[in-house]
Amino acid sequence: MENAIGVIDSGVGGLTVAHELMRQLPKERLIYLGDTLRCPYGSRSEDEVRQFTWEMVDFLLQKEIKLLVIACNTATAFTLEELQKELKIPVIGVIQPGARAAINYTHNNNVAVIGTEGTIRSNAYEETLKAINSEINVFSLACPLFVPLVENRSAYEYKFKEIIQKSLAPLKMEQNMDTLILGCTHYPIIKDAIQEAIGDKVSIVSSSEETARETSVVLDFHQILNHKPYKSNHQFFTTGKIETFTSITKAIFKSSIKNLKTVTIEKAIIR
Repeated sequence: MENAIGVIDSGVGGLTVAHELMRQLPKERLIYLGDTLRCPYGSRSEDEVRQFTWEMVDFLLQKEIKLLVIACNTATAFTLEELQKELKIPVIGVIQPGARAAINYTHNNNVAVIGTEGTIRSNAYEETLKAINSEINVFSLACPLFVPLVENRSAYEYKFKEIIQKSLAPLKMEQNMDTLILGCTHYPIIKDAIQEAIGDKVSIVSSSEETARETSVVLDFHQILNHKPYKSNHQFFTTGKIETFTSITKAIFKSSIKNLKTVTIEKAIIR
């Protein structure tokens, strides 16, 4: 099936998921929408996140996508079940794949999660981890400065490492933690600095790779994989400034991306 996979995010962080989808599913076409104009979502109310998410979803449904990936942890936490119920296409979030990967990584069942205020407030990771393994001990920490740090790194460059060190300081008290989930798709972009701050004895889990693997399985299950070889023509849309978007894409894709446009999305009626 040649219809595209739709990917939505609050900004540019979901590009880490898109990159993995492109790597693992080279025959598939992607349509990505990043709501950089209203990023970050983490400090917003649940109602706002639901409203913005539905607006992005409606935009992509007009493109006749065959599957939706919510590449935003906050949006996944607040809207995944709702979207899976209301939409006629498969919907995949990033929380369950990341949680399952962390369960496989940990040796002592002590797992930490860092994310936006909204994601941490939702307890989505803790509930998902404990549903898989009730013996897991979860330490959750909101890092609200990380998304602005990624989206506008130049503004924070002079105190980049200081912000990361101070934000992660509470993790230093969790001496037995052996696994850390990056509970926001923006965070893999600063993974090296996070690893430096917490030390190399802690395994870092990003949901991007696991989400791409799950997408492959779901496409196969629904028999909607694209088997025809063709030259990809992925499309990328942003609600904000293209300059902000392109600077991040170079860091992730190691080159500029094509077919990038700024769009205005219409107000949606929540189902």
